Amino acid sequence: MNLLHKKGTGISSEQFIAGMTKNKEQFVSWQKQFAWPSDEDRAFFAKWLTEDREVSCFILMAEWCGDVVRNIPVVLHILEQCGIDPEILVMEQHLETMDQFLTFGGRSIPVVIFTDKNGNVLGQWGPRPAYIQEPMAKFKQHNTDREAADYEANLKDTRNEILRRYGEGTEYQALIVTEMRQLLERM
Repeated sequence: MNLLHKKGTGISSEQFIAGMTKNKEQFVSWQKQFAWPSDEDRAFFAKWLTEDREVSCFILMAEWCGDVVRNIPVVLHILEQCGIDPEILVMEQHLETMDQFLTFGGRSIPVVIFTDKNGNVLGQWGPRPAYIQEPMAKFKQHNTDREAADYEANLKDTRNEILRRYGEGTEYQALIVTEMRQLLERM
């Protein structure tokens, strides 16, 4: 997969945040609450890009999405530490790209996409940490009929479990740091 044609079509994270009309307060709050799980993690990201890599990052997202509000503040801290300025692709304006990065066959955001200097996709992350995504994976596996009588109730239970796994505090943020580190270590 190649995204070279998307270079320059997105907006900066600063533009995205400044233009938010929904969830901005929560987004900024999660951003302010971020703390590195360890000095070792922070150091890893600080030196990662300096190792002769030419990497770009696109983030498919939208302001209305709760997973964007919780997860992207962490991703932005990581990218800043790496020295990478991501291009934000607002999902509704980039549906053709979104449709190349479906989750369980559906449009789930955020999707963080890393490319080389030629636009070749090197890796991706999202829409949420694996531990938090696990209930949705199980739901999709066991609830294939959208018309089933218990589909909506099961979906509600799944969403509640996802919220429970996120928790009230910032503990979930360490999961994102770990997964992003693992992704970058493989690139």
